[in-house]
Amino acid sequence: MKLVSPGEAAANTNDIPAEAGEEFVRIGEMAKKYGVTLRTLRFYEDKGLLNPHRDGSTRLYTRRDKARLKLILLGRKVGFSLRDVKQMMDLYDPTGTNTKQLRLALDKSEKQLARLQKQRALIDDAIGELSNSMSIVRQMLVERTAAPQASAAG
Repeated sequence: MKLVSPGEAAANTNDIPAEAGEEFVRIGEMAKKYGVTLRTLRFYEDKGLLNPHRDGSTRLYTRRDKARLKLILLGRKVGFSLRDVKQMMDLYDPTGTNTKQLRLALDKSEKQLARLQKQRALIDDAIGELSNSMSIVRQMLVERTAAPQASAAG
């Protein structure tokens, strides 16, 4: 099996509708660049989130795939489910106004922001409780380590 560069593979494959000068990236390069595993990229492909071109068994990712992966990772970072991310991305129409997509994204974002703010409030409460408990334990340690020293000195 002869290894060829993604550009050569794209040039030699008739079923890849490449724009002039479009660069393709192999799965390993894609994973490294975005800090994900090969398994993650394959999983996103299985779920229909990414659709790399194929040259035999080689996956070739386009600029569009890179943009979609960035959106997936952003969505996951802010807590969206993959189903939510897919719904929002699938509404994209390169020839349309995308108002339906934008409305859905805004609606889901508002709901997620409310969830995150609620989680933040719960976390802030937990931090406060833990800090208070730690202060009490520290004070108890000070009292208990000072008492034996005082009785030993007397």
